[in-house]
Amino acid sequence: LKETSFSIGLQVLFPFLLAGFGTVAAGMVLDIVQHWDVFKYVTEVFILVPALLGLKGNLEMTLASRLSTAANIGQMDTPKELWKMITGNMALIQVQATVVGFLASIAAVVFGWIPDGHFSIDHAVLLCASSVATAFIASLVLGMIMIGVIIGSRKMGINPDNVATPIAASLGDLITLALLSGISWGLYKELESKVYVNPLVCAFFVALLPIWIIIAKRNAATREVLYSGWEPVIIAMAISSVGGLILDRTVSDPNFAGMAVFTPVINGVGGNLVAVQASRISTYLHMSGMPGESPETAPRRCPSPCSTFFSSDVNSRSARVLFLLVVPGHLVFLYTISSMQGGHTTLTLIFIVFYMTAALLQVLLLLYIADWMVHWMWSRDLDPDNFSIPYLTALGDLIGTGLLALSFHILWLIGDRDSDVGD
Repeated sequence: LKETSFSIGLQVLFPFLLAGFGTVAAGMVLDIVQHWDVFKYVTEVFILVPALLGLKGNLEMTLASRLSTAANIGQMDTPKELWKMITGNMALIQVQATVVGFLASIAAVVFGWIPDGHFSIDHAVLLCASSVATAFIASLVLGMIMIGVIIGSRKMGINPDNVATPIAASLGDLITLALLSGISWGLYKELESKVYVNPLVCAFFVALLPIWIIIAKRNAATREVLYSGWEPVIIAMAISSVGGLILDRTVSDPNFAGMAVFTPVINGVGGNLVAVQASRISTYLHMSGMPGESPETAPRRCPSPCSTFFSSDVNSRSARVLFLLVVPGHLVFLYTISSMQGGHTTLTLIFIVFYMTAALLQVLLLLYIADWMVHWMWSRDLDPDNFSIPYLTALGDLIGTGLLALSFHILWLIGDRDSDVGD
């Protein structure tokens, strides 16, 4: 609570840059794989991209926020408490990852079928197997990394709220997108000769569900989330899938192929920054009591922008610091993409202006919504660690993808057309 703006910025800067370079790498991967056969002929895979990348917000970032709060208030100080928190939370995110991955594939099938009126059972099973396998493996790997980061941060005297969620994001986008691309490509190849492989893969991961449910139910800290934590992750998945539909409709047009490399970057940066802010506000509220029990931090149903960004409150200070990171951070990431000759868009001045406007507007909206949402959930006796970040990162995906697509369409209309750059 005694952190200054400088100390907040110093602690957030390195993880923020690390997370940003992770999203740049993910963007470069998406820019390459969008030309693979599985992305060309099963375009619904694009719809899965924001939904599965959003799992870092739905699961890993929520896990990081939950464990950061537990570490800060002394619930992980003994080996017994630590082991109990780890096993329960790891089992919980495997349950959530499998279910959300399955539902994301259904959403992708539906959103892909509605505009075109075309349905293929083979493609539907491919989407299901790819989504469930990617969600499960990514969550397992990232969950283990998150636990190590939080334990290490605590031992080094660093606030885990400032570093855990960005590091989850830095590796989350790249690992998830690489897994989705590789798995979907491999399963697409198997469609030609071994049709039974796809349903077997899907059935295998679904069959593991009862094991994870039993482990999660044995832990009091995760039992409640197992029963009541489904609404945010499912709604967040649906919101991200709408962003995926926008991505699918946009990059399927060769004139807008350049959008692919920037989508994980703008969405990742926005999601990372708002997750840090939501995690910090939640920890601040937990230090003053239990959800709904702290009159000195009375929830604000509709905070004014001035109180969110310009007050002397510690959370307002962190909001200013995080917002000020947007422009320099994106300039570094855009320069990195350009120097690596990624994408299909020349970084002209007018493009940078439109891109920065979209990025600033996205983060401004997200930080304001976070200030309202975390306090509102607290007033409703809901733990923001479990409920706020999925909504916020999903909104970040939808707002970021929508604003980016709008920017590319406006640039096309005013004559800024160079879709072949980097081919």
